[in-house]
Amino acid sequence: MDGQTKLRSSSAAKRAYCILVYVVVAFFALLAIIPFVFMFCSATWDSGNIQTSIKLWPNFGNLIGQTKANYNTLAQRSTFKFAVGFKNSMLISGCSTALTVYFSALTAYGLKCYEFKGRKVIFAIIVGVMMVPTAVNITGYYRLMHSMGLLGSKLTLIIPAIAAPNTVFFIKQYLDSSFSIDIVEAARIDGAGEFYTFNRISLPIMIPAIATQAIFSFLGSWNNFFTPSILLNKSENKTLPLMVAELYGDRFTDFGAIYFGLSASVFPVVIVYCFLQRYIISGVAAGGVKE
Repeated sequence: MDGQTKLRSSSAAKRAYCILVYVVVAFFALLAIIPFVFMFCSATWDSGNIQTSIKLWPNFGNLIGQTKANYNTLAQRSTFKFAVGFKNSMLISGCSTALTVYFSALTAYGLKCYEFKGRKVIFAIIVGVMMVPTAVNITGYYRLMHSMGLLGSKLTLIIPAIAAPNTVFFIKQYLDSSFSIDIVEAARIDGAGEFYTFNRISLPIMIPAIATQAIFSFLGSWNNFFTPSILLNKSENKTLPLMVAELYGDRFTDFGAIYFGLSASVFPVVIVYCFLQRYIISGVAAGGVKE
């Protein structure tokens, strides 16, 4: 009886612990979701209603009409052009992501598959660069782009994506745990060239890590505000986050229209995350384990 009692007590303690964990996780998940719910719901209300109370539900009485009115109000602003901002954000984020994942995968592949002097030193430098914040080198990069005549161009945000130390480090860790050099050696014996081996044989093996980093790179580039605010001084090249921020600078007080602009700038990111979150979980799990 004593053994059964202890077993029951242990099972009850485990159930209580699991319930506590679920409650804590649900609480923090709710804290993370509430700001998005408030933002999307506020986009369907007029400014007066938003100022009187916090809106955590849509304007069911006039959902389409008020949302359209908020869009029309925002469209009349000379500093906010949704189509232009969306195109710029999509172009910059898409090109940056493509350059980041390809050249980072190429760098990680070289560090993994080639034996040369200084390999460990180079990898240590890459890890060290990860610790340097963007604000430290933005002044030098600004002067470089100004001297090259590229200041204000979207290229100033696309070109640096070639060097992404965080992505290189992640893919390198993934290769250490999931990639066999024997595949590369077999391809060389069969007469395959180095770039053919990388693009046709090695790159498909990296898909889980590449997909994960592509998502992070796209989201980071889309949400980036600090660097574009310094480098993009031409209105036709500004991204959505910059256009939304300028609404506050113009002392624009229609909060319904402001929340519509915020929702429009965040909505593509939410869609990308909802459809590709499984790659994030599986990719992080695979890249975080080293045999």
